[in-house]
Amino acid sequence: VNAHGGMSVRVQGGNKTQMVYSLIRDGKYKESVEILDQELQNHPNSRAALSLLGYCYYYMQDFASAAETYDTLCTLCPMVEEYRVYWAQAMFKSGQYDEAIKASHQITDPQYSLRMVHLRAAAEYQRDDLVATKKCVDQCIQSEPETVVAHGCIAYKEAKYEYAIEKFTEASNSLGYQADLAYNIALCHYKLKSYAPALRYIAEIIERGVKDHPELSVGSNSDGIEVRSVGNSQTLKETALIEAFNLKAAIEYQLQNTAQAREALADMPPRSENELDPVTLHNTALMNMEQDPNGGFKKLKYLLLRPPFPAETFGNLLLLCLKYQYYDLAADVLAENKSLHDTHLGKELYDFLEAVILTQSSPMEAYEKFDSLGSIHIDALRRLTKEIQDARINRDTEAIKEALKKFDAALERYIPVLMAQAKIYW
Repeated sequence: VNAHGGMSVRVQGGNKTQMVYSLIRDGKYKESVEILDQELQNHPNSRAALSLLGYCYYYMQDFASAAETYDTLCTLCPMVEEYRVYWAQAMFKSGQYDEAIKASHQITDPQYSLRMVHLRAAAEYQRDDLVATKKCVDQCIQSEPETVVAHGCIAYKEAKYEYAIEKFTEASNSLGYQADLAYNIALCHYKLKSYAPALRYIAEIIERGVKDHPELSVGSNSDGIEVRSVGNSQTLKETALIEAFNLKAAIEYQLQNTAQAREALADMPPRSENELDPVTLHNTALMNMEQDPNGGFKKLKYLLLRPPFPAETFGNLLLLCLKYQYYDLAADVLAENKSLHDTHLGKELYDFLEAVILTQSSPMEAYEKFDSLGSIHIDALRRLTKEIQDARINRDTEAIKEALKKFDAALERYIPVLMAQAKIYW
């Protein structure tokens, strides 16, 4: 969802106006904000200055400040529907999904109706309400690429990754190369553990980003020399370079190539730590735990206090607490975040964490919990073994591959339970 407008009005003072427009044209939004802030000290209700300020904040990715600015404009100019549109969009981008949905319903101009339906669909999607998301998407024009992408996103959240790839590819064929769609396809392949095609899409994103935008200084951080931050510009967002490098790091991490994972993070366009997005901060913490565990825990706890954060943050923080034997900290984090148990852990992981924490105070009770968990895993493995055997009898190659993949995943989940139970007697 993009913000437009605010560029047709003039800030008082000819030279100042020309300077602000020149800075905005060159993408120097921070410098523009400094000038506009000075202007607003003298004229706090200047519609021209506020409109330009909201625009600059939006393209600086400072969506909370953009939302606040557009809220002020909505109060000053209640008849200008356009500002309500920008206000809703900025709130959505800043993670204020409920407020964005409410604001979108206040917009009555028919020219914005379809745009607001798409915004509501995106907000409901971020709130994990797929039923509401589908209702919104059903109101859209089904042949439009944006709607096709929405169907792909829904399929992704439903773990229908092959179908999601079809939809993203269909949209890409209509629109031509789009970095965000290439990233979406790579992410689906990652979820399918098809790392080779995922890495091919990632390589294309990085290659195009480097070629089209050398000013983003890809790889300049890898020598360990401190370089100037490129900031969180709209250009950076459009290249999907940050997302691509994060995904590359995740793949290397899954393949246990920790050094290559850290290298992928270092190759990102340089930004200061306070400019890092939640995913990069999470991955930086995770992939540098061996070298800097205290810094890693600090980053993960910071993220947990400032939603939205990556869904894996809560579980990873707890698992790392157990790995480093911070059992009391794990118990405190669990107790302080009860609202996240169902949405971010699931029963299987919660029961495992609870059992490990219990080993410190009541080993026998913990042993019994592991025994119950182990029985569930063993039953699942038996069912999958039969599934493999049936597929082999039927000589169904695809079914065999799928069943083996599910068996490996189930075994991977069972081994930590078995090892934690055995550790009680070590």
